[in-house]
Amino acid sequence: MGTNSVSKLCSLVFLVVFVGCSELIQCSVTYDRKAIMINGQRRILFSGSIHYPRSTPDMWEDLILKAKDGGVDVIETYVFWNVHEPTPGNYHFEGRYDIVRFMKTIQRAGLYAHLRIGPYVCAEWNFGGFPVWLKYVPGISFRTDNEPFKRAMQGFTEKIVGLMKAENLFESQGGPIILSQIENEYGVQSKLFGAAGYNYMTWAANMAIQTGTGVPWVMCKEDDAPDPVINTCNGFYCDSFAPNKPYKPTIWTEAWSGWFSEFGGTIHQRPVQDLAFAVAKFIQKGGSFINYYMYHGGTNFGRSAGGPFITTSYDYDAPIDEYGLIRQPKYGHLKELHRSIKMCERALVSVDPIVTQLGTYQQAHVYSTESGDCAAFLANYDTKSAARVLFNNMHYNLPPWSISILPDCRNVVFNTAKVGVQTSQMEMLPTNGIFSWESYDEDISSLDDSSTFTTVGLLEQINVTRDASDYLWYITSVDIGSSESFLHGGELPTLIIQSTGHAVHIFINGQLSGSAFGTRENRRFTYTGKVNLRPGTNRIALLSVAVGLPNVGGHYESWNTGILGPVALHGLDQGKWDLSWQKWTYQVGLKGEAMNLLSPDSATSVEWMQSSLAAQRPQPLTWHKAYFNAPEGDEPLALDMEGMGKGQIWINGQSIGRYWTAYASGTCNECNYAGTFRPTKCQLGCGQPTQRWYHVPRSWLKPTNNLLVVFEELGGNPSRISLVKRSVTSVCAEVSEFHPTIKNWQIESYGRAEEFHSPKVHLRCSLGQSIASIKFASFGTPLGTCGAYQQGACHASTSYAILEKKCIGKQRCTVTISNSNFGQDPCPRVMKKLSVEAVCAPTNWRG
Repeated sequence: MGTNSVSKLCSLVFLVVFVGCSELIQCSVTYDRKAIMINGQRRILFSGSIHYPRSTPDMWEDLILKAKDGGVDVIETYVFWNVHEPTPGNYHFEGRYDIVRFMKTIQRAGLYAHLRIGPYVCAEWNFGGFPVWLKYVPGISFRTDNEPFKRAMQGFTEKIVGLMKAENLFESQGGPIILSQIENEYGVQSKLFGAAGYNYMTWAANMAIQTGTGVPWVMCKEDDAPDPVINTCNGFYCDSFAPNKPYKPTIWTEAWSGWFSEFGGTIHQRPVQDLAFAVAKFIQKGGSFINYYMYHGGTNFGRSAGGPFITTSYDYDAPIDEYGLIRQPKYGHLKELHRSIKMCERALVSVDPIVTQLGTYQQAHVYSTESGDCAAFLANYDTKSAARVLFNNMHYNLPPWSISILPDCRNVVFNTAKVGVQTSQMEMLPTNGIFSWESYDEDISSLDDSSTFTTVGLLEQINVTRDASDYLWYITSVDIGSSESFLHGGELPTLIIQSTGHAVHIFINGQLSGSAFGTRENRRFTYTGKVNLRPGTNRIALLSVAVGLPNVGGHYESWNTGILGPVALHGLDQGKWDLSWQKWTYQVGLKGEAMNLLSPDSATSVEWMQSSLAAQRPQPLTWHKAYFNAPEGDEPLALDMEGMGKGQIWINGQSIGRYWTAYASGTCNECNYAGTFRPTKCQLGCGQPTQRWYHVPRSWLKPTNNLLVVFEELGGNPSRISLVKRSVTSVCAEVSEFHPTIKNWQIESYGRAEEFHSPKVHLRCSLGQSIASIKFASFGTPLGTCGAYQQGACHASTSYAILEKKCIGKQRCTVTISNSNFGQDPCPRVMKKLSVEAVCAPTNWRG
């Protein structure tokens, strides 16, 4: 159980690097098998992932403080190589990429940081976070024992470590960073590469250690991480994970709070009861560090989403939603879980548990110290049935798939399946903004010769665009003789296009003839469609569209996309005509991009058509623009893109991201929290657009005259676009008479009888709101769920009056659940609960 030698190693490195300063700079972060140790003290640490580029600097402090209030000790982020080094040797650390400012914001909040340098991040991020220029370094092979790759990776890693050191941001310098990560989820790739993978992994670990940060390094999903690097777990559950050496702590670097979304797929939700169960199960078995991935997911602005086909929203069903609003009950239930576990911290970090079987599917994990601390976790792993267990001569009722936490081995202060915090109902509410649209058609009849080139054969898209644009034109022509049978009543010829991804729009003589799309799982696809050719020369223009480069896998250097063929016409008199090896003309990007129509400075450089004319003939490949004023208030904003097809959005020249109203297919059944969670278990939104709303950061807006530019690929109707506010419209809560409450336990009272503290319902609207009305209230045996409550057989007639008296006109209110509070017992000897739904409205609202 001795502290690992990382402490000595750190001291040695600092002695070398900071000659003359060795007595002033100490390594204050070490570890042993029980926990990370900060200044010699073992800690149970809760961490939350917040990725700085997925929000705006104006949001950072609020997000971090909300995380802190939710019981988070550490903020975790990846470091995104492609945004920091967009071209070799040219670094960018401004705006959303100001990682130093982000770290200092964490420090000011009094929290720690975990810096996951990678520099491969996966993260559903474009190209896994690698800059695309890396693909063209001579002789490179990604993430293996390859000198060009290792040289570039080491250069970036040392750049980031040097930047952090220069700002004194490691804990060893008095800063917030207590952990760093090198590489990321490499285990599977390492095995595929064999000896070269193992050599690379070992090199990466040693390279990281030699940077001398003074804090431990971790490698997630890397079973053979060499000492002193700590191997860690990622997943929905990590209670069966153990580190590769007995003197390393058990760390969960990614506890998945939800799952990402892909265009055309459903929305995934992870019930908080299951997430809390997974965390409690990890802790009861000796885990000591948990990072929620994500705690705030945020937004894939610009073209940062990878996948491909990952949505612009990276909400992730996280405790703080994409817009920075608290998601209840997930946030509040986890907050209570954290408080409950912190009550047990002294016992948890001091001893190992004694495990006792309480039934077929029931267990007790007891942490008891010689000094008198005692904490217990009572678990029921049955997915269907509740259990009544006997522990320490007392009976405890355990719901299915749940764990009760007893910080004194006596009183239950928390059960993972019993949610007592409120549920908040969010809605997108209209603003008064009405857009006056103007439109401009992307000219596809002619090309700018200065930006095109012609060659024989089909070229791979990334090699041509270098990812400077999602769009690449492939253009050729075919000559059709006047005697062709299809011109005289025969069947039209068929065009067949095989693409490696991700989408293609086919234009025959300037008219859209069809479109085809891949998926995240199958980005390769084949387009087959009839084409209306005419006698003489016909122009075939194929617009190949990338929807984010892949973010996971091996051999990045060989990845490809675009139209690699074959491309062929079938059904001509001559039979099949393979067009693959004739001359093709290429143009990177759109004319509107080249003219910078998305910029306020350039939007007036072309003649725009009034929207009333444009709406009469919706066209593919059309630019739309409108000016608008910022709505009053401070609620988060979004664009409702219902009615549009697919494209991109800019506000005041900054890219909101890709939009696509692809409809979700999946299986949306009622979700039961109990049982092993997988993304397919709890799906929402079947038959609806995967993403309808697109986050508009308030900080990107001026008070007036904001420019909105939309590029539409398919021909949607911009008159249906609207600006909306995201608001809490109602809050619900449901708490039973004997709901576990933290106030029912005080360490001084251990072993003595104490007064039972009645549980309470807490209702809280957002800042600037108050409770305008009580939509439902019932103390007794109410039925249903939030938004659909009903009175049961037992109901206290005073329910509405009590709630209205205590809550109307207030931002927050508390109601004790007791018979005396509601006049009399409405049904003796029956377990009762209070269910309530309250309507939230702006404080100055008049109903």
